[in-house]
Amino acid sequence: MVYLDTTPQIISWSSEEIIIPYISPKDNKRHRYFPDFLVTANGDRGINTYLCEIKPSKQCKPPKNRKSKYFLTEQKTFLVNQAKWKAAKLTCKKKGWQWKIITEKELNI
Repeated sequence: MVYLDTTPQIISWSSEEIIIPYISPKDNKRHRYFPDFLVTANGDRGINTYLCEIKPSKQCKPPKNRKSKYFLTEQKTFLVNQAKWKAAKLTCKKKGWQWKIITEKELNI
């Protein structure tokens, strides 16, 4: 968050203030998703708004090790994330925002 506060191109930002409804594949019920950040920034082509989610990279792809004792949990997490992100992408498309998933790779952690 220090980055958002100290980067001159950032016009405004908020944390977990956007609510996006989605249907969870775990129970087929409607839930609420709160993406991590909404950021408005000056870009090369004007002002851009980004809806951002910060996740470990391993949660951004399907689990591979079916023999792991955590496989089912990881699979459920992946599927729920996919449902959330599909709803977030649709919201971004409707509002003219950009969707961004940020992992430790982008953060250089």
